Formats: sequence, C-alpha cells, structure tokens
Amino acid sequence: MKSIIHNPFVEYGYKGAQYFCDREKETKEIITDLQGESNVALISPRRIGKSGLIMHVFDEIKKLEPETVCVYIDILNTRDINQFINLFASRIIGSLDSLSQSLMRKVVKFFGSVSPVLSFDELSGTPQLSFTIQPNQQRQTLENVFRYIADSKRRCYIAIDEFQQICEYPDGGLEPMLRSFIQFVPNAVFIFSGSEQHLMEEMFLSAKRPFYLSSHITALGVIDEAKYLAFANGFFAKQKRKMDPDVFHGLYQLVDGQTWYVQSVLHQLYEMDDQPLDGDLVRMAVDYIIGRMDVAYSNYYASLTDNQAALLRAIAKEKCVKAPLRQEFLLKYSLPAASSVRLSLKSLEKRQMVYSLPNRGYVVYDRFFAIWLCRL
Repeated sequence: MKSIIHNPFVEYGYKGAQYFCDREKETKEIITDLQGESNVALISPRRIGKSGLIMHVFDEIKKLEPETVCVYIDILNTRDINQFINLFASRIIGSLDSLSQSLMRKVVKFFGSVSPVLSFDELSGTPQLSFTIQPNQQRQTLENVFRYIADSKRRCYIAIDEFQQICEYPDGGLEPMLRSFIQFVPNAVFIFSGSEQHLMEEMFLSAKRPFYLSSHITALGVIDEAKYLAFANGFFAKQKRKMDPDVFHGLYQLVDGQTWYVQSVLHQLYEMDDQPLDGDLVRMAVDYIIGRMDVAYSNYYASLTDNQAALLRAIAKEKCVKAPLRQEFLLKYSLPAASSVRLSLKSLEKRQMVYSLPNRGYVVYDRFFAIWLCRL
C-alpha cells in the first residue's frame, strides 16, 4: 500500500518511490552492480540525497528480490571500533533474525566471551543488541559478525553510510580488518557511502589503501533541473498551482541545485497553498526557513575566530572561490596574509563549514547559512 503524507516534498527520510525525484539512472546502475556481486562506493557531499537514494534502491530491490535482506547502517556518530562493531552487529543480527530471548541464546553461543546484552530503547521500544568488547577481542568479534552473515546463507545488501568515519577512529586498524572479512562473505554485497570526497577517493582509489579498486565508484551529482521542475509541478497541480520555469530556475540556482535545500523550499511553498508560485513567494519561503535557523547560525558564527568569520563571509558572497589564497581575492575582502587564510581554510574544512567542489572551488557547505552570511 502506498503511504499518503500531507506534504509530498519530503525533507527527511524516505517515504516511498512516489515522493522520490528522478535518480533513475543511478538507481538502475546500483541495482545492476549489487545483483552482479559488485560493491559500490557512493560519493557526494551531504544533502545531495545519498541516503534517500540508498533507501530507494533497497525499496526497488525488495520488489525484485523479496527474500533479500537489505541493511542500512549510518556510522556518522560512532567514535571508535567498539562503537562500530556494536552498531554493525546489532543492525546485522536484528535484520537477519528477530531479536528475542531465543535468539539471545543463539548469539551467546555464537559470540562466546563478548557477553552480548539485549536491551530496549526507552523511547521507541526497539530491541538493541550490544557487546562488551575488550581491545584484544575486536578482531574476533567482528569476524564472528561476518561469519554470522555467511552462516545465515541469506543474500544481503549492506549499506554503510558515512563510511569515511572509520578513518577518524583513534584506535585505527579497522579498514584492513573490514577488507579482509568482506571479501570472504559470498552472500553479502556492500554499498560504502561517504560525504567527504577526498577521504573516500583516497580510501578507494589509492593503491596504498586496503579498499583500493574494491568497489564501483558512483559520484552523485544534482538532480536535473527540468526533471525536478516536472516532479514539483506534479504535486503542485493537486493544489491547482504551477511553478514557472524561470521561477524554479531562480530557486535552483540560489541553492546550486542541492537536493535537500531545493526540497526544503518546495516543502515550505507547498504549505503556502493560497498564494501564487512566483519569485516573491520563493523569497518569502527562503526568509522563513532562514529565520527559523537564525539562532543556530548566530551560534555557528560566534564560534569562529575573526579570520575564519571573514573568510567564510567572503566565500559566501562569491558563492564559489577557486583560488582563496590569490592576492586579488584577499585584497577584495580585506583578508589577512595568505598563510593566515590557509590556516582558517583548513579549520573551516575540518568543521565542514566549507568544502571544495571538483574543478570549481570552495563553497559554504550549508547553502542557507551562506545566504544568512551574505545578509550580515
């Protein structure tokens, strides 16, 4: 049964194919790769729609292969190998089997000395599995998880989102460990999704790294403007409204076609259902969204040093800066010496306030924050 929601322009999560815009080519390519036993490395900045695409792929696969197990794991908030193993094991075992007391007896026997504990989330009531893992037990425990997958003999497609996070773990060593286990699990195929392009490319394209050429690389770009407009007007038609191509072009250009930001403005426009879809209404919608973020953006800005703040404002005003250390740019915005700007740029990149677009230059990560900065 198709889900029915009040606002069809979904900002968070995945609500079904009818609310998912385009990505037909990417969906077909990823499904073909998975069915052909090829792992996939899916790379793009945040808020382009990687997670939604993975959910859509899994939704389509379930129609084609009802018995296949699809597992999505977001590891962005994990901080070390133990947290990764706990999350990975819990999601895998919970997807292959229903968590229960009888399963716990099976898991205890399977994992032995790592003392699995079954608990329940206080808010959702969802069962959760966790392990007490000593440093000298990490490799064996992870190997047991992969052995659990293999022993199930069920075909599995497993997506690990924000995969570059494993590079940040202080204990290190997970990358070669994972690679050594993954290649010997014949019934599982993986999607490795990441938003930090330079780290993901280094992981999968450097001959020095364990995952070198282990996956088909898929770089996710923006949705085609014409297709996005047709998608939007398909829903606006239900309100007896229509957005002019020039108006949509202005919105699309304002946020560089980035999926989440386009979707967020369309979501707000859909709520403003008693007004014509013109440029003035788009500006009102953007103002409303940015106004709701004002406190957060003020706090982000206040946390910066003077040099970082000045550089971030300058990049926001230029929209995209190919050579931020060039004298012309420094003079235009009264920025300090190139050495100081270089340090500020590294700090802003580390905090993910700016990132570099291939062959284009540096942009402010949050497009609404960039608009807020330009209004200071």
